[in-house]
Amino acid sequence: MATAARKAPAKSKSRSDGKSAGVLTPKPVDFTKQEELDAYRRMLLIRRFEEKAGQLYGMGFIGGFCHLYIGQEAVVTGMKMALVDGDQMITAYRDHGHMLAMELSPRGVMAELTGRRGGLSRGKGGSMHMFSKEKHFYGGHGIVGAQVSLGTGLAFANRYRGNNNVTLTYFGDGAANQGQVYESFNMASLWKLPVIYIIENNRYAMGTSVSRSSAETDFSHRGASFKIPGIQVDGMDVRAVKAAGDLATEWCRAGKGPLILEMQTYRYRGHSMSDPAKYRSKEEVQKMRSERDPIEQVKARLIEKKWADEDELKAVDKEVRDIVADAAEFAQNDAEPDPSELWTDIVL
Repeated sequence: MATAARKAPAKSKSRSDGKSAGVLTPKPVDFTKQEELDAYRRMLLIRRFEEKAGQLYGMGFIGGFCHLYIGQEAVVTGMKMALVDGDQMITAYRDHGHMLAMELSPRGVMAELTGRRGGLSRGKGGSMHMFSKEKHFYGGHGIVGAQVSLGTGLAFANRYRGNNNVTLTYFGDGAANQGQVYESFNMASLWKLPVIYIIENNRYAMGTSVSRSSAETDFSHRGASFKIPGIQVDGMDVRAVKAAGDLATEWCRAGKGPLILEMQTYRYRGHSMSDPAKYRSKEEVQKMRSERDPIEQVKARLIEKKWADEDELKAVDKEVRDIVADAAEFAQNDAEPDPSELWTDIVL
């Protein structure tokens, strides 16, 4: 990986459909037994947490918006495996998985969803607005694309301080069409900021498909006008994500400026809990689940290599379910914020 990061990634040949594929994607790294087990557990925690959050929403414990990350777990898991202490993360409103990947407390995240005092924002931020400076997680933002400029600012702070840290700035295929994204690209390239722009292309911006909303559907090209290299990544394979993360972080730490990673992924649930997802077929969703599920891929490799058997993996699942059940119990029974909290944490 270090060799690949010392020079600009080479241009790839055209794909069979005639569209340019941007720059070459690094080959998936071979995981050790421990890395496979860690990836399995981390992704399973996100999956089970989100399933429980969906249940609590249906029961009326969670109000307002709630965007689930089911299906996209490999993106945050693989990228987290490429980080070092001090690296930062900022994302949009589909953020629960990112928080758990950055090792925020499942209790704190779930309690924030239910608006309780023990939540990460003391019950006042809800699903889309949670932060942890200690864990280098800077939100959770409800305004489409707004976090891209903030993530660029975090990268500027790192460069100013000379600390060699990298900022991961996540946004979706829909947000990629927002104007402030390109203002951020321009400044990041001009100042060679250590920021990785991660476009989570899950094919749909709410209910609008990429082909209907974007003239250029190869998002790895989005930084071309600003001389920002881009890489297309199989966002359903945690090993491919880790390989891209290794390359991108090394690129940024070498002072070469920003890089774009287009994560080709898929969400199984609707845009939010209120979305019936009638813009796609059940067959499409089931095909992705049965053929490309990120967790099942890891499970299959573990069993094939005889690194774990079904009983051992069931034990991991039980451990994760117990953690999530504890978080849900806490989130349903913790106290609500005191009314006086209405006047705290206000910036004028």
